[in-house]
Amino acid sequence: MVLKRLFDVLMSACAALVFAIPMAIVAIAVRASSPGPVLYWSKRVGKDNRIFLMPKFRTMRADTPVVATHLLSDPSRHLTPIGGFLRKSSLDELPQLWCILKGQMSLVGPRPALFNQDDLIEARTTAGVHTLPPGLTGWAQINGRDELEIPLKVAYDAEYLLRRGFMFDLRILILTALKVASAKGVSH
Repeated sequence: MVLKRLFDVLMSACAALVFAIPMAIVAIAVRASSPGPVLYWSKRVGKDNRIFLMPKFRTMRADTPVVATHLLSDPSRHLTPIGGFLRKSSLDELPQLWCILKGQMSLVGPRPALFNQDDLIEARTTAGVHTLPPGLTGWAQINGRDELEIPLKVAYDAEYLLRRGFMFDLRILILTALKVASAKGVSH
């Protein structure tokens, strides 16, 4: 765990430096394209089911209900003018590097559930996945992303719990980069 944390800090610090200018451009674009804050801070479930605030570049209108995107009747109706692009490119996720530096998240782990996704939280707790720090990306993310039903997502998270290690994390990071480049598995 010490090596994983050291790797997380070094890689997220490097990524923050590399993406500093693109993040500034995205921040300006978010502010210019729709009213509301640049960052959206959502309550998420972290390690041992502790709640923390996770930032993302705002992709939805400021008046959007606080629910998982797939629960909205027409998610595209709530997107800001650049929201779809930010989501498909995963640029909206870059502010989460802050959570990695703070130790609330890891580069690789199960994606943090929203505080009100009771079914996902319960299933992960039953499978023991709640003992892991949530990740910027994870095994479930590269195996379906938005397309996975909760039981399958939790099965992938539980598989990660059993297989986790440096080489597996590295594989997931490489596969994530390939998925992000192709924008596969992003439905909204």
